[in-house]
This record gives sequence, structure tokens and C-alpha cells, in this order.
Amino acid sequence: MELQSIRSHFPILHQEVNGAPLIYFDNAATTQKPIEVIEALDKYYRTDNANIHRAAHSLASRSTEYFEQTRKTLADFIGAPEAETCIFTKGVTESINLVAQAWGRKFIQAGDEILVSTMEHHSNIVPWQLLCEEKSATLKVIPMSDSGELDMDAFYQLLGPKTKLVACVWVSNALGTINPVKEIIEAAHKQGALVLLDGAQALSHFEVNVQEMDCDFLTISSHKLYGPTGVGALYGKRHLLEAMNPYQAGGEMIKEVRFEKTTFNEIPYKFEAGTPNIGDVIAFKAALDFVTKTGKSLIADHEDRLLSHLLEGLKKEEFHKVKLIGTASKKVSVQSFLIEGKHHFDIGMMLDARGVAVRTGHHCTQPLMHRLGIDGTVRVSFAMYNTIEEIDQFLHVLKRICAR
Repeated sequence: MELQSIRSHFPILHQEVNGAPLIYFDNAATTQKPIEVIEALDKYYRTDNANIHRAAHSLASRSTEYFEQTRKTLADFIGAPEAETCIFTKGVTESINLVAQAWGRKFIQAGDEILVSTMEHHSNIVPWQLLCEEKSATLKVIPMSDSGELDMDAFYQLLGPKTKLVACVWVSNALGTINPVKEIIEAAHKQGALVLLDGAQALSHFEVNVQEMDCDFLTISSHKLYGPTGVGALYGKRHLLEAMNPYQAGGEMIKEVRFEKTTFNEIPYKFEAGTPNIGDVIAFKAALDFVTKTGKSLIADHEDRLLSHLLEGLKKEEFHKVKLIGTASKKVSVQSFLIEGKHHFDIGMMLDARGVAVRTGHHCTQPLMHRLGIDGTVRVSFAMYNTIEEIDQFLHVLKRICAR
């Protein structure tokens, strides 16, 4: 699709905020939704609304079919070998907690070690802290450089026979760094350890194939992939999912319930207790189809051009007070920065006054901010619908902020 054609699919972009055309640069927090997603959600509630899997009437049959079509589409999207290895959750946070509870509480024992990186989101730190406290295991942290790249020499030193899991972010939400996950997976597997990848920021930017990477778990977000909020997924290798305990108990996750004993359902239903977020899961398929139709390579090339244009513009003398945070050699279209003498929150408010939406704060990565000696940043993050002209307008506003 041509860029203007892409933008025409996103109704929210065509408005003014504080008297200026909206420039939405907060895509790492959540992406906007194409009309196809909005219409799919509307259609479900207008014509198909029914609970799934447990009724024989036509509405339930249609809803079940559409729900499971999303599972199949998602499996194809990430290169999973079977749709059943994709478990629907409410997001990446729940997916990580599912593994921590259903796999970790069963298989992690006293003295075991779990590795995470310095740049993890809180959702990929705290569940493992809680698990390690409960099991008397040890959480170890892979350090990073000042530029925001993992210290791989340190990683190899930390990795050992006691390592049972490496839980690592694929793409940093705060820095945009693309981590060498293929290398991490290969090294971890040689030690007999499993690898969980936080894929929240990765799937919207480039092609993913879980079989080629050989990751054991991959967590997936819908709302960072142009889909609805409150939906996500966990991919896991079949033998791991089958060996794990149920995460929650209730309807759907059972085969048979007796007061004496309950037997559990097969995957994926073993991990999908209760009524799921049916409408949003169905609408998620429309988002996946839209990204596929647009083309991952086209999206990646466009976003790379946007980031390059921003970085080239920031080299000008009028931006000498701007300090870039996160300068890894391999990045997606995310850039954090600070301005000398100004608080990041104030910068965000001044940009918003001109219609520019950015994110400010610690981005749920407080250990990362502590490592860098700061309490937060301003973060701009680009998506397929952003333009060079928007970046130029952003730089114009930023120039005025720097001059104050």
C-alpha cells in the first residue's frame, strides 16, 4: 500500500489535538487501529455475539469459528507449527505470568538460576522475582553497555548448568535495541536452559518465525500490533505446554469434573479458563491480516527511514542540548532522549500542546533507568502510518523547546 492509503485506514489520525493536527508518536505504548479492526469488533457485537465452544446454536458456532480462525492466523503469522501451541491471554504480562506460574512453580527448584536482562520491562522481572523468592532460586541480570546493548561476554559468564530459564526482551521498549536473541537461544539450549522471549515490541516491526529461532516461549501483544487492547497470546512448544500445570481453573480448561478428581483439557484450552475476550480476539485477526497485506518488509523499510530522518535532523546545531538515550547499532523505530535543563515530563507536555503525542517517564523499566543514572526519558516511537512530514513538524516544535 502507498503511505497515504495506509493512513486512510486509521480514523483516529485525522483529528486535531490542542488546535494542531495530531502527530502520534507513542506507538511503543500502543498502536492505533485500522478501520478493519474496528469494523470486525462492531460486526461481532452486532451480528455474532455468543459464548464459544459450549453451545450448539448458530451464533455460538459462528463465534467459535471466527475465534479459532484468529488462532490459526496468529500461528501462521509467527511460524508456529500448530495453532494449538498459541494460547490466548489478555496480553504479554499475563503470558509471562502464565509461564512463571504454570511452568516455573512446577519445574524451578532451590538453587536454580533464571537470567533476565537489564533492559527488561517490569512484567518480565517481577514474576521471576516472586518465583525465585518462593522457590529459593536466584535471579541474575545480564548487564548492558551505555549505548544500550547487551554485554554478551557477561551473558556467557552468567550462563551455566544452574541456569534453567533465560527470559529476555527481543526489542527494548525504552531504547529500541534489537537483542541478539538467536545467539541467546542457541547458547541457552547448549546449557539445557529454556528461553522465553518478550515479543511485545518485535512483532510489529519485522518477520517472526518461532521454529527458525527455536525459542521455547514467545509472548505476544495485540494492541502493539494494530489490534485491540486486552488481548495477547503465548506461544510455547507443545511438549512444554503439555507438561505444565493449568494456570487458572474453571470452565473450558477441564475434560471432566468430579468431586474426587478433575481431569484437564488438551492445549490450548487447558490454559483458557472461563469466557475469553471473544470479540477482541476475533478483531485481532483483522489486525494480523492488515499487517500481512501491507507487508512486513515495507513496514520495516519505512520505519527505518523515519528513524534515520529523525536522527539526521537531531544532528543540527540547534539540537545540541538533546541527549539521545539508546544508540545501539541495531534498533527499531524507537528513540528516547532528554533535553539539558528540562524535565522529561515538561517536554512531553509542551509537545502535547502542539498536538504531538509522545511518552515520558521510566517506561516500566526502572532498573534500566537506574543503570543509566536517570529517572526517565522522552520517547518517540514510529509506526507504518507515520510520515517524514510529521517528523519535520516534531523537530520544528522541539527546536522551539530547546531554545526556551
